[in-house]
Amino acid sequence: MIDLRSDTVTTPSEGMRAAMSRARVGDDQYGEDPSVNELQARIAMLLGKEAALFVASGTMANQIALKVLTAPGDEVIVGDEAHVVWHEAGAASANAGVQFSVVGRGGTFTAADVEQAFKPRDHIVFPATALVAIENTHNRGGGIVFPQDAVHAICATATALRLATYLDGARLFNAAAATGSSPASLAAPFDLVSVALSKGLGCPVGSVLAGAAGPIGRAIRQRRRFGGAMRQAGILAAAGLYALDRNLDRLPEDHANARLIAERIAALRGIELDLATVQTNIVVFRLVAPAPSAAAFVAAARQRGVLLSAFGPRTVRAATHLDLTTEHCAQAAQVIAALAATW
Repeated sequence: MIDLRSDTVTTPSEGMRAAMSRARVGDDQYGEDPSVNELQARIAMLLGKEAALFVASGTMANQIALKVLTAPGDEVIVGDEAHVVWHEAGAASANAGVQFSVVGRGGTFTAADVEQAFKPRDHIVFPATALVAIENTHNRGGGIVFPQDAVHAICATATALRLATYLDGARLFNAAAATGSSPASLAAPFDLVSVALSKGLGCPVGSVLAGAAGPIGRAIRQRRRFGGAMRQAGILAAAGLYALDRNLDRLPEDHANARLIAERIAALRGIELDLATVQTNIVVFRLVAPAPSAAAFVAAARQRGVLLSAFGPRTVRAATHLDLTTEHCAQAAQVIAALAATW
């Protein structure tokens, strides 16, 4: 099967497995796992932050950030179709007790949007705005890179309004590869930032949350409350160290493969796809008449050996990754084209 459902479906390479088997370990609960400590230090340096914390998943990183930067009853400004709203099982309301104010379109928004959505803390009726969260790259927006000039303007506005800022950078390394910017420059305006190891970098588990020492110290306690405090986690951290050395520079290959698929299917009957959104390793397209529903289309593709994700009643996503070659992606595009020819 050619699995384009997500870049999380990768399996560890033999080299990564070997690195994991040799990992130096200790008890991370006591801060004594050398591999975890090395990973945290390297990510903090990559992102230009003072400290970092290894956690089990991107969702856990997001939820910890919400707990650290908000209080129950607060409001968080987010972009359209943000992961923290759509793909975390309502965790923000259950865990942090916050609600969201959605602004912009397609995943991006502006400083003016923030100013318009802002609600002061001393208002007798409105929930107090406490945090602005940006997702970069934006998953449901088609893997688009959030424009950095807009990021700087938004974060400057947030500072003026005394709001905290958080970057859901699960695929921040993809954004860096697409723009030629350093991860540190992309992360610089934010109080806290997270990156995923289990997506483009091909690790089996894990994300890392980074920021100043104070917020990360509070994040350690929140990780414990979420059941995320681990013991000999160096076996997992070793995969991240291996990936940082070997899998960062190859991310443009995934971007090129996503572009290959997008260009092949964009003009097909029944498919709506804005090629301008295909900036990294994700292709999101809509099915319109005479095409079938997303569920039916995904099922038909599966029968032909291609796995895709139904992102909505008529929305489909494909994500490229290091387990897929250019030939795999060309074959997947041909399968989609063959299906379109039957409509």
